[in-house]
Amino acid sequence: MTTRRSLLFVYNADSGMFNTLADIGHKLFSPQTYECALCALTHGYFRERDQWRDFVESLDCECRFLHRDQFTALYPQLSSPLPAVFTLDGDQPTCCADADSIAACSDLSALQQMLRDRCCHAAEGGKAPAGT
Repeated sequence: MTTRRSLLFVYNADSGMFNTLADIGHKLFSPQTYECALCALTHGYFRERDQWRDFVESLDCECRFLHRDQFTALYPQLSSPLPAVFTLDGDQPTCCADADSIAACSDLSALQQMLRDRCCHAAEGGKAPAGT
């Protein structure tokens, strides 16, 4: 039996209401020092961007989202810099978009294209293009 692969998006922020409010304040008052490029690209101050939600829904794979503290609890053996995107083959995460490649995206469209190129093929069971 084959397990369907999925994508795991991990934000460089902790879960919980207090942390969410702190993140909103950080994005409002000091966006240049905000530590989660994934969140900065995919969310406005108060909610997920419609363009991002539509993109995720269009993907032909399951997408899961975790905060840093949740990821650390589930995968204590992994120490990847965050944010990051992983493919999951069963329960084994493999990084397909690291913190540097996410930070290098100039806007949401660039992030989406990078994810299509690096992660979506792998999540669908195909090979990632050469050079990634």
